[in-house]
Amino acid sequence: MLRIEIPGRKPLQIEHLVLDFNGTLATDGMLIDGVEQLLIKLSEQLSIHIITADTFGTVAESLKRVNCKVVVLEKADQDKQKKSYIKQLGPKKCVAIGNGFNDRLMLKFAALGIVTIQHEGAAKWALQNADIACTSVIDALNLLLNPKRIAATLRC
Repeated sequence: MLRIEIPGRKPLQIEHLVLDFNGTLATDGMLIDGVEQLLIKLSEQLSIHIITADTFGTVAESLKRVNCKVVVLEKADQDKQKKSYIKQLGPKKCVAIGNGFNDRLMLKFAALGIVTIQHEGAAKWALQNADIACTSVIDALNLLLNPKRIAATLRC
């Protein structure tokens, strides 16, 4: 579990990290350098869930060394599927990281939503529903390893 203290807000008790794959952890189906090591480190504190359309069919192979659950979505209503997944885990226990239109609802309903703006860019709806925006997934994952950075960004 990860406890995040944010001045002026209730502390967050995070148990789950829910991530999109393509556009967030990977570019064109290839895992971004440094992501694997950070996910392995975070898996010591959090249950990691990768929820993806798996556009390039590479998610299972890319994450084989990471202790995580991979969920490949049905083609229709992926935004609603991701939201439902967050709801099943318990939104107050979740951090979500994504970049796409289909990530917007999970970013909104998670206790902490982080949008990444990388090679694919980020959908404006994802940006509007996130608590924090990062220019790389490496920075986003490092926020969780250094929660005082989150406090500095979100303090009231």
